[in-house]
Amino acid sequence: MKINRKIAVLAGGSSREAEVSRSSAEQVAQALALSYSDIRVFELDSRLAASLLEWHADVVFPVLHGPPGEDGTVQGFLEILGIPYVGNGVRASAAAMDKGIAKSLFRSVGLPVCEDLVYACSSDVAQAAREIKTRLGERVVIKPLNQGSAIGVVPLMNGGDIAAALAEVFDMQLDVIVEPFVMGREMTVGVLDLEDKECVATPVIDIVTPENSWYDYQHRYSAGLSQHIIPAEIPDETSKNLQAIAISAHRILNCRDLSRADFIVDDNNNITLLEVNTLPGMTPTSLYPDGMRALEIDFKHLVEMLVESALKRASSSS
Repeated sequence: MKINRKIAVLAGGSSREAEVSRSSAEQVAQALALSYSDIRVFELDSRLAASLLEWHADVVFPVLHGPPGEDGTVQGFLEILGIPYVGNGVRASAAAMDKGIAKSLFRSVGLPVCEDLVYACSSDVAQAAREIKTRLGERVVIKPLNQGSAIGVVPLMNGGDIAAALAEVFDMQLDVIVEPFVMGREMTVGVLDLEDKECVATPVIDIVTPENSWYDYQHRYSAGLSQHIIPAEIPDETSKNLQAIAISAHRILNCRDLSRADFIVDDNNNITLLEVNTLPGMTPTSLYPDGMRALEIDFKHLVEMLVESALKRASSSS
């Protein structure tokens, strides 16, 4: 028998990642419908507040990527409406979405992050390029400060025209964070942190893409263009370190329910923490559900556990 609950799944909006959000939301809604009596997908638009209040949603499950939605904006909106919601709160969402702020927090507790420089999109391109070359060298990665899904990321793994790469991202009206290019394997660890439950980390996932490619937008969301090796074929000590760092990063950001930490691991098993995702993707090719399956938590039970965690949190705070 299904549980008598109204679950609102939020999707879309104006983000550059809106289509990915809608794909994830469809998967979440289908899984929730196996356990709950009433599921409805709502688009993130100007009518959302009235729609949620009129429908009397018991819980909101945000399946949103990028700003607004992943940066604390929607979380604050739901706090004002007084509707329980799955996932991270305002502070954690905002801090994690700003890569500069997140890395400052990670440094404060000694987590292994690389050097970086941050520039507003109004910065002088030539001056910024000179500073980057002097401070970080020619082999760098230029990333939007507040985006996900590798949107706008320009890797200059063999060097190149830093000024042109900066201009490309600035033209998108995006602030940037610039880091030295770190050679290694891309790996990730999911964290599940439910109300009144022990915080657990997934086995390490090694993300493999075809030679001379990287885990960009296309390789993330196109079936067959990336391979997830679980558990990663690395020493046990390295695996334990990655899991411990993922949990530490989750905690320093004040995360709850779920997060996913992304890393680079070099040939000597040195670890670089890149970022933490507070609303990991939920598509058929997404990493977080794969990690949960490695913990013997299938997708149906994962989304149900997240909903029940949100309800328990709301009940304990009322």
